[in-house]
Amino acid sequence: MPDKSGKSMGAVLAVDPGREKCGLAVCTPSGVLARGIFRITEIENAVAQWVREYRVERIVLGDRTGSGEVKRRLQEAGVDVPVILVPEHATTLKARLRYFQDHPPRGWRRLLPLSLQTPPEPYDDYAAVVLAEEFFRKIPGGEEKFLGR
Repeated sequence: MPDKSGKSMGAVLAVDPGREKCGLAVCTPSGVLARGIFRITEIENAVAQWVREYRVERIVLGDRTGSGEVKRRLQEAGVDVPVILVPEHATTLKARLRYFQDHPPRGWRRLLPLSLQTPPEPYDDYAAVVLAEEFFRKIPGGEEKFLGR
């Protein structure tokens, strides 16, 4: 998918920040390349490694809890990739649904509506995937459109 300059969009690393842990996902317009959950104290090393490994062009950072701390840590670590703050509205709900698409409930749990269930493990990485997908969905109008400028 081309960006506003007309060139093809490469990989982005999406970060769903939190106080103690962060979800990370490396995505392209065609899919997810990697995802994981890291403690906040490990975020600089994880991001730096994935930026090199996947040739990340942009970091998409959720704008809510912990975003300031994560951005500061990345700057101090010298991560040299543009960081774009994006709205996190409803990402947790969408992430939970994505989690259950990949891990459908089994046994008696499959009889319960998904809206009444919580994944049995952290799913912050799925929230990062949702952030990346929203970024790619809105990017044809440029980053300014995504950020409401």
